[in-house]
This record gives sequence, structure tokens and C-alpha cells, in this order.
Amino acid sequence: MTLILGIDPGSRITGYGIIRDTGRGCEYVASGCIRTGSGELPERLNAVFAGVSEIIQTYQPVTMGIEQVFMARNADSALKLGQARGAAIVAGAQAGLAVSEYSATQVKSAIVGSGRAAKEQVQIMVMHLLKLSKKPQIDASDALAIALCHAHHRQSLIPHGLSAAKLRGGRLSV
Repeated sequence: MTLILGIDPGSRITGYGIIRDTGRGCEYVASGCIRTGSGELPERLNAVFAGVSEIIQTYQPVTMGIEQVFMARNADSALKLGQARGAAIVAGAQAGLAVSEYSATQVKSAIVGSGRAAKEQVQIMVMHLLKLSKKPQIDASDALAIALCHAHHRQSLIPHGLSAAKLRGGRLSV
């Protein structure tokens, strides 16, 4: 059984989701949001780093999936998102986790079957797949979807003897 951490990065709200991959399916462990407040960017990035580090220390996952940055309409927002993502990746790397990156399209395709699915569709499928009785907050739901996507990718490598291989941006690097 493998504990997987999924991260939906943000400079104000970073969602996290932890699942247990049993080899026959996935089970919900925990989820929530790291809220950084409205301070200066360096303080918010530190809060992301510290929050992800604390989650890793508390739950002891062995691998982490994180969403890639996409270019939004606002370049400044995309840059801040990238910096928050970097803070989360460094927290995972410092803890020795294998970190894999997935595009939003990859995550939606893995969970819903369509890369153009709405956030609400992803949220409903996350609830169904993890047998949750209530909707998680949208950022936490996205993080759980990333963790599930990571579990699916890991499972697809096992029959090929590549379960220890690292995925980078959906690409295999051994």
C-alpha cells in the first residue's frame, strides 16, 4: 500500500489530498487547503513550503503528484502560481519524495475521461471514486484528483516492470 500526496498549487490557496493506493483501488486518507493569507509573496511562498512540509511529516507519503503550470490570461498570476508550485515541489524533494507532474488535461482525462471536463465534474468523480459522502472543497478535490491521476499512472507502469520509474510531465524517465 502506497500513500500518495496530490498538490493543487496556488499562491493564496494550495489544495492537498492524500490517498492510499492498495493495488486494487484507492482509499481516501485526508485532504484540505493551505491558506496563505494576504501577506507579501515571500511570506505566502514560505507558508506553502511549511504547509506541504508539515503534511508530508504528518502523513509520510512516499510519492507526490502536482499540477503543472498553465498559461492563464494573466501572466503575473501564472508566475505566482509557478512560484507556489516550486515551493511545494521543494518541500517534496527535501523529504525525498518522487515528484511527478501532470497537466490539468491529463488529470481530467484520468478522472473523468475528458480533458475538457468542468471542475464540478472532476469533483463528483473524485467523490464517487473515493466513496466520499460530501464534496471536498474545490482545491482539495483538485488535489485528490491529481493524487488519483498519479495512482493511475503508477498502476499502468507495474505490468511493464516500471513501477519504480519516475514520471515527469506524464513522460517516463528511468
